[in-house]
Amino acid sequence: MLTVDQVFKRYADAGDALCDVSFHLQKGEMAFLTGHSGAGKSTLLKLIAAIERSTRGQLLVDGQNLNRLSDRQIPYLRRKLGLIFQDYKLLFDRTVFDNVALPLVVAGVGQHEVARRVRAALDKVGLLGKENKYPLALSGGEQQRIGIARAVVNKPALILADEPTGNLDPELSAEIMYLFEQFKQVGVTILIATHDIALVNQLNHKVLQLERGRLIGQQLS
Repeated sequence: MLTVDQVFKRYADAGDALCDVSFHLQKGEMAFLTGHSGAGKSTLLKLIAAIERSTRGQLLVDGQNLNRLSDRQIPYLRRKLGLIFQDYKLLFDRTVFDNVALPLVVAGVGQHEVARRVRAALDKVGLLGKENKYPLALSGGEQQRIGIARAVVNKPALILADEPTGNLDPELSAEIMYLFEQFKQVGVTILIATHDIALVNQLNHKVLQLERGRLIGQQLS
């Protein structure tokens, strides 16, 4: 499902952010990407989402070589992806429904199908009935779940999550991880960047450890 093969990322002003990174995730596999701040976790997620391009090496998502994508093809790639951010990136002047519906509206999905899929996604994250509220009326944990519902509403093959529990207490963090486990069970591949080693150690999934842009270990937690 996801192949990262000898990937480098170099910035002109800061040098190498990633050096010779290689790993593979199968369909329905869940993995954690760990490492200190500045180790390259967010950079790697940006490359996989084609937000940035690698300097060298290959990235394949569902068999599609990202190096060969034109700018025009990138939006179609992202329909296969669910992106989840630590700071939620919600539209606070839009309702919960509108926030979750955004990827479907951009993709041109019909109004009836949008309504059906948004409510199904909100039901999955336990927020059905709050679709007409605004994000600021909800707790931090609920806002993160809005972000997760938005990420899965287009039925992605791959979820990329950047520090999704970084602002949450341990109980809410466990709830978010339970949601990810549910998506994994239906065949979604999930890569989670996190510095929360205690949380990683509670779950039996692959751990990819970055240090100064290099992958120094792959093991089960």
